[in-house]
Amino acid sequence: MIQGVLSSLEEAMATLKPTERVAARFILDHAETVVGSSVQKVAELAGVSEATIVRLCRSVHCKGFQELKLKIAADLSKSVKPLESYQEIHLDGSIDDLMDSISHNNITSIQDTRTVLSAESVRQAIDTLFSARKIALFGVGASAVIAEDFHQKLLRIDRWCEVGTGFDMQATIAANLTPEDAVFGISYSGQTEDMIRSLTIAKEAGATVIALTRFGSNPVADLADIKLFTSSLEKSIRSGAMASRIAQLNVVDIVYVGIAGKQYERTVKALENTRQAVKSAKRGG
Repeated sequence: MIQGVLSSLEEAMATLKPTERVAARFILDHAETVVGSSVQKVAELAGVSEATIVRLCRSVHCKGFQELKLKIAADLSKSVKPLESYQEIHLDGSIDDLMDSISHNNITSIQDTRTVLSAESVRQAIDTLFSARKIALFGVGASAVIAEDFHQKLLRIDRWCEVGTGFDMQATIAANLTPEDAVFGISYSGQTEDMIRSLTIAKEAGATVIALTRFGSNPVADLADIKLFTSSLEKSIRSGAMASRIAQLNVVDIVYVGIAGKQYERTVKALENTRQAVKSAKRGG
């Protein structure tokens, strides 16, 4: 179950329709009032229709207004404050301030990602990648680093996988995928044109598409059969892809360990084989 609905609302804000955005802002600003109100009252106070409130509930993976209220109440009981989580990074501050801000933002990014990461989607991703004939890993720019990291991990446990960090390589890999294969596309923005084109080719080839992207509706997530979301409410471009990268790596680690744990003895043997091979090669050099 997805938790932390207040954080989810804030994450989805940029992708909501205008009237839904108005409703979301009202809910975020008056969360305690919403918990004790009917859908009719919230619609009236927010200046939107009841249908808008219902659509907004679905946008954050709630079946209806009652489930939304229950999740908000749970958030409030844990003193969740998603709008105040991240710290601005001041380049003219002290080294201690810099260390504190970066560390705090990275930790918060992982914690917030836990609120929007569905356990069911993680389970589906693990099962799909475990049973896949071949795994394709796609990432462009900063996301390419995440794809390469996952590639190295999977190779160590004897999983057939290929990595593409540019459109030409991604398209070549995608064109030769089959319904027995899976593609894992990483794009924080969910707007990368090369990723959209590559995943479209893979989907047309019949492969199962898994997307790791920021929470909300975006072209990459919309293409995916399995959606893995991260959260990173960065306050400015100075944070760049830093906190989001840490959140993505954390999700990759979760999926990797899930795959590795499906056949523990085989995994341990494969890891030992690779360790010995690298050790022997270094000795020989």
